[in-house]
Amino acid sequence: MARPRQFDEDEVLRAVCDQFWDAGYAATSLQDLMRVSGLGKGSLYAAFGDKHELFLRVLRRYVASLDRAVRRSIDSAPSALEGLRSFVMMPVGDPEGVAARRGCLLANSTTELAAVDPTVAAEARRAYEETTTTLAEAVRRAQAEGDVGATIDPVGTARALLAAQQGLTFMGRTGMDVVTLAATARSLADQLLPTAGTRGNPGRAGEPAHAPTHVQR
Repeated sequence: MARPRQFDEDEVLRAVCDQFWDAGYAATSLQDLMRVSGLGKGSLYAAFGDKHELFLRVLRRYVASLDRAVRRSIDSAPSALEGLRSFVMMPVGDPEGVAARRGCLLANSTTELAAVDPTVAAEARRAYEETTTTLAEAVRRAQAEGDVGATIDPVGTARALLAAQQGLTFMGRTGMDVVTLAATARSLADQLLPTAGTRGNPGRAGEPAHAPTHVQR
């Protein structure tokens, strides 16, 4: 009869996620994983597989949480347009700039590994396509609500919004101050989301309140 696990799997995965997020994949050693998880090598491998398998488990968990956070932020906004602007503002949701400097686990991992790890590249493509679909749906709702011009292409606009948000994420990683980063984000949102003029231009007075600053690890 198999012995029950003597650890909290969610707690271990959160700790491992933080390690990969802060140090990156290559710089994280087995000793690091043992230290943050509190597990020995045998227990770690038995529960989660090798380092690569564990990383993919963490990355997929992060992506699922990120997808929920984006959908929740857009759906809870007063309008689809405000939800889209909130998405662009995600990298500057933390006024201290700590989250901006840390970046996004998906973006960080894509930069580090996509060129050499086909599995990570495939995970990134899938994640970004899912985000594009979510944003395109929101663009269509914004058009139906009369806030965004009817002539813009929802999918093309969604991809542009994603590219802008990811670009801001990379800029934040360089240490750009959050005030400058926020002004850049508002400028991008203004250019990519031309309003139809029926409800003004939400979010210009400051960062939208609905922008998620982190995801559950």
